[in-house]
Amino acid sequence: RQRMAVLEEGGKEASTGYRRLNHFLEFDYIRLALKTGRTHQIRAHMKHIGHTLFGDPRYGGDRVLKGTTFSKYRQFIDNCFKTLPRQALHARTLGFTHPSTEKWMEFEAPLPEDMLAVLEKWRGYTKANN
Repeated sequence: RQRMAVLEEGGKEASTGYRRLNHFLEFDYIRLALKTGRTHQIRAHMKHIGHTLFGDPRYGGDRVLKGTTFSKYRQFIDNCFKTLPRQALHARTLGFTHPSTEKWMEFEAPLPEDMLAVLEKWRGYTKANN
């Protein structure tokens, strides 16, 4: 299973809720809520609605899909890829019922430094080019 796709019929049910938190020119910072847990669910759903994950080579997020290819913009994007050389995907909160104790377990983690740095770059670039 290299790459998953959204199917109208014949696939397994998968549900992902999302909400845009910020808009940065050609990028959106979004919050996702998974209702199921399928392989590549987030990546496939985001690709399906035109929001590939930044830095995700398997689903097209490792290149500019929208916006201009002017050198200033291209340099900005390349710099963002260098700052965050991986998928821009982070689980802030994970929760599940423990299989043995049946107790609800929940874990939280703040955004990593590289993601915070890229968000600041996008904020600055958007402010300067709006």
